[in-house]
Amino acid sequence: MSDPKAMSLRFPDPEQRSAIAAAAKQAGVSMQEFILSAAYDRATAVERRFLEGFSASMARSGAAFAAERSTMDPGAEQRAAERQAQQELDQQERGHVA
Repeated sequence: MSDPKAMSLRFPDPEQRSAIAAAAKQAGVSMQEFILSAAYDRATAVERRFLEGFSASMARSGAAFAAERSTMDPGAEQRAAERQAQQELDQQERGHVA
């Protein structure tokens, strides 16, 4: 009966199996450990690349929002004009209701 913890190592290409076996032997680890280590290294490399891309995207987004700050954060004059326009609209609506 096979060990349930063992990983099934079936390779359709015998040259691939022998290359992996030689690399594992040179590293002084089992084939399982060599393959799992390589998979982990690959996964963490993908994660690092994703996080680098995400950080770059965040930096670009931050720069875009900083460049448009004047339209997103109105000054005192613009806020006063908006309040006045709102008051005028409110007065017009009251006039139509009455």
